[in-house]
Amino acid sequence: MVLPVDDSARLGGFLGTRGRAWRVGDGLVDFHPPAPEPRPITVDARAQPIRFDLRRSALVVIDMQHDFCHADGWLASIGVDVTAARAPIAPLEAGVPALRDAGIAIVWVNWGTRPDRVNLPPNVRHVYDRDGRDVGIGSSVPTGHPVLQRGSWGAALVEELEAVRNPDDVSIDKHRMSGFWDTELDSALRGLDVDTLLFAGVNADQCVLATLIDAACIGYDAVFLEDVCATTSPEYCWDATVYNVRQCFGFTSRLDTVLAAIAADGPER
Repeated sequence: MVLPVDDSARLGGFLGTRGRAWRVGDGLVDFHPPAPEPRPITVDARAQPIRFDLRRSALVVIDMQHDFCHADGWLASIGVDVTAARAPIAPLEAGVPALRDAGIAIVWVNWGTRPDRVNLPPNVRHVYDRDGRDVGIGSSVPTGHPVLQRGSWGAALVEELEAVRNPDDVSIDKHRMSGFWDTELDSALRGLDVDTLLFAGVNADQCVLATLIDAACIGYDAVFLEDVCATTSPEYCWDATVYNVRQCFGFTSRLDTVLAAIAADGPER
């Protein structure tokens, strides 16, 4: 039996996500319902300007958590100046709703370890715990709360960004520097039909870069947003990160540049 090309009257609900869905109803399943109209914008970037589709893009915000960015968090408790780590908060607080309104998916990727730390190898627990005093990832010393443990205060988004998080945003817990290792991040992005990733968060030279490199290796288009990435590492680490992103793994731009391009494109169609 050959069905009419336009059989939409028989089709009701959708099964799937915004990027990959079947339309089903009355004995017919449509694997390819009409896709949203592309909304490309052109953005100034380094080493070259880029054009990408807002509706196939995601902002990936990494590790903007109390333990990294709050004066009462883990890093501050072991003597790290978290001033730099707080720099992305205000521009993200203002920019995330505008990106979401333009059709960009918002993905929050945070450390969230198991309470028993059974899947954390020694090299991960050794980070910031050089003497084995149990002051590292998953410990409760010296902050009084479990460091970066899933569901804990330390692992939660800073209050300013929690206030702009939307129930429709995607949240991913990770337990390595890269957000892709042993997590649902790749499958979630593919479910959203996303191919361009805009990166924000901390630390730029550690978890942001590790996630960006994995994204590039998988085949995503990677854009490092300099004004909403930061690091508590020495300046040369930042310089090397920016150089290597531009040279090997993707492009660098700015959130304010993306927002200006969206504004110039006009209201969402």
